[in-house]
Amino acid sequence: MASPASAMPALAFDEDYRIAEIESVMTPALVIYPDIVDANIAATLRVLGHDPNRWRPHVKTAKLGFVMRRLIERGVTNVKCATTLELQTACEAGAQDVLVAYPHMGANARRVRELAEQFSDRRISALIESPEQIREWTGSCIGLFIDINGGMDRTGIEQAHAERVVSLARAIQEAGLEFRGVHYYDGHMSKYALPEREAKAHEGYDRLMQIIAALNDAGIAVAEVITAGTPAFPCTITYAPFATAAFIHRASPGTVVYGDATSTEQLPAEYGYRPAAVVVSTVVSHPTPQRITCDAGHKTVSADAGIPTCAVLGRPDLQPHKPSEEHLPIDVPEGAPLPAIGDHLYLVPRHVCPTVNNFDYAVLVSGGHITGVERVTARGREVPIVI
Repeated sequence: MASPASAMPALAFDEDYRIAEIESVMTPALVIYPDIVDANIAATLRVLGHDPNRWRPHVKTAKLGFVMRRLIERGVTNVKCATTLELQTACEAGAQDVLVAYPHMGANARRVRELAEQFSDRRISALIESPEQIREWTGSCIGLFIDINGGMDRTGIEQAHAERVVSLARAIQEAGLEFRGVHYYDGHMSKYALPEREAKAHEGYDRLMQIIAALNDAGIAVAEVITAGTPAFPCTITYAPFATAAFIHRASPGTVVYGDATSTEQLPAEYGYRPAAVVVSTVVSHPTPQRITCDAGHKTVSADAGIPTCAVLGRPDLQPHKPSEEHLPIDVPEGAPLPAIGDHLYLVPRHVCPTVNNFDYAVLVSGGHITGVERVTARGREVPIVI
């Protein structure tokens, strides 16, 4: 099994992270290092054989139009997202092919259709798992992917029901819509150490290929197969049948753009990923001899992935505890240097995606200096009324 939640990786603090103007930064602050973002994008493309067409990153992580544009400038023009605000931001940033990888219904689906009409020169698709959902898209230009439940039991059709997948694909075509392929997310693989993760992931891909075969036998062509967020990324690129298949296979890790404390453990060190987004916090209290408190509670660093919520860059000995809304208590081992009140700590979130969503703005740092401030463009959601 993977390491317990209490074990956080040791992340080095080097000159790339230092901020010369730190005293001018109000904390807690989200800090993004564009040079490291670029290096992480390059690392992903290197793992994918330098072919940007093999990557469909989930931009719920990137969130900023500024960062999405960096992906697109490097040829990564196929993306996926979850919210309509992410869809709008991705299209404005220049994405050419966007899958809304979430089962939108009602007013949410109508808003996706509005955006598809607004960006009529882009290819926009949606995700479904039932015949009832086809009606949401009838008469539109939206393409449809079928969601397959890879074992996470969150959404999708279970892999044992290939006949349902075939029936649904046929219903899509009969409704005059484009059946684009299948979407398979196996995020639950994160709980396994890499060798076991790869074996279990490949077992799931074997079942997925049986579904593809059933579709082909029914005369239904599968143009694209999307697999693997960040945890299963190493597993999906070693699955040989994807490399020789008639369909386009795209992997969809998104966390790799910024990296976080969890993905540092999950991904092979030789990939070369480094944290590109940190939360800079200030020590505000020294409540007991071996405890400090900084201003990075769960309204700042997301607690959805468990405790500890983060690792302290350059201080693996510091042990973050359960946060409250604005406070993060951190234990300091006896004999270790005790950060003083007013000192700054650079925190690497355990789950960076919702952490970025906690901030309105991101401070950009390059070469040790602040180079700008960017709005977190796709933070939150749109006005919730669609006429």
